[in-house]
Parts: sequence; C-alpha cells; structure tokens
Amino acid sequence: MIENISQLPPWTFALIGLAYGLMVGSFANVCISRLPKKESIIFPASNCPHCNKPIHAADNIPLISYILLKGKCRNCKQKISLIYPVIELVTGLLMAAVFYRFGFSWQCLIFAIVVPALVIITVIDIEHQIIPDVITLPGIVFGLAAGSYLNGWLDSVIGLALGGGMFWLLAEGYLRLRGKIGMGGGDIKYIAAAGALMGWVQVLFIIFIGALAGGLFGGIGMGVKKLNFLSRIPFGPFLALATLISIFFGEPIVDWYLNLVTQQPL
Repeated sequence: MIENISQLPPWTFALIGLAYGLMVGSFANVCISRLPKKESIIFPASNCPHCNKPIHAADNIPLISYILLKGKCRNCKQKISLIYPVIELVTGLLMAAVFYRFGFSWQCLIFAIVVPALVIITVIDIEHQIIPDVITLPGIVFGLAAGSYLNGWLDSVIGLALGGGMFWLLAEGYLRLRGKIGMGGGDIKYIAAAGALMGWVQVLFIIFIGALAGGLFGGIGMGVKKLNFLSRIPFGPFLALATLISIFFGEPIVDWYLNLVTQQPL
C-alpha cells in the first residue's frame, strides 16, 4: 500500500496538498484571529466576526463557502473580509508546492506542519507586530526533533544556538546603544526554531535573505515616503519568506554560492 502511494505522480500529491492546505488554511484563520487575544483555538466553534453567531459546517468549506455566500455572513449579511479566503488559498498553494516537491516522505510531513505556521506568523506579525510564544516555543522543540532527523542533532543544536545567539546579541546591543527595544523576543525565538530545523548553514542563509528582503522593503517604503528611519517594520514576515525560500531552494542556492566562491582565482 505504501509503495503504491509513493509511486503516484507528483501532480497527484500536489492536489492532495492543495486540499489539505485549504483545510489547514481555514484553521490558520482561527489561529490568526484568536492567538493574539490569547483565546482558545478549539472552543468555541468558528463564528461570524460581526454577529458572533456560530458558522454552520456547510458555510465553513474553504473558499467554496465564501464564493457561494458572496463574501457575506448568512445570518447578518455583513461582508466577511477577503483576507480569510486569501489565507486559505495561499496556504493551499503552498501545501501543493510542498507535497509536489517532497512527495511521500518524512520531509513532506515536517514541512506540512511548518509552512502553515509560517503563514500564521506572517499575518499575526503584520497585524500585531508580535510572534506568539505559543508558536515559537513549541517550534524550538519541534525544530530540534525534526532538524536532528533532517540534518543531524549537532547541526540542529548549532543552528539553534547560532541563530538565536546572533539575534539576541543584536537585540541586546541595540538596547544598550539606543536605550530602547529594536528587536522583539519573538524574532529571537523564531530564528532559534528556524536554526534548529534547518541547521546552521541554512539559518545564515535565512538571516541574509530576510535582512535583504526587509532592507529592500524599507528602502522602497522610504522611496515612496510611506516609511522613515524611525518606522517599525515587523521582521517576522521577511524571516518567514526567507524560511520558505530555504525550504524549497536553500540547498541548491548555497551549493551554487560555495562553488562560485571556491572556483574564484586567488
């Protein structure tokens, strides 16, 4: 049975991943709404943000229900934010990519857990400028367990210490120099978890890509006069984006760079 599943064509896994991702995306919406308020993500059942009436199961089908109801609550007829189906769709597409890329494997299972968490972190950090401990602290434990399988326990531990240590030093240095917090604890815990999962080489890659993406965003924002040097920009979304790039393309990019460097004449 397992051999038959593993021999299915990649597009079949992609469809399975899409369906799984849409369902997980619906749950991600609950987490995004409730975790910042420290509410239970289990009880009560999903309800309308306007009238607070429970949403019937038939009206809670990812994407389809939103389309059939024309983006409105069945009870109060108030418009439901477009962000809900967008998160479901984005999560579904990312899961399709994970299932297509990794197929029937432990890697697929690991990243099928990690990627939805990245979506949740991104949206919460954009809206509230926090990365909840309820995600990052278990993420460190999960990262050590999964990273030990993917890269070996030593690489995982070094990745955790290197990522978390670098960010802690940056945060502490900024605080002592400027007298105010420049980097939140959530970012430190996040990069520690990412380092544990991906290993020390990839955590350096994630930090570099995250800083590059954040710098470009800040530069563009200042260019169009929407931001200034004192603007607070959440770093979590850029780290999450960099982690996604690392998951799908990190190894070939790092290998390409190392080959390029080692082949340069002295």
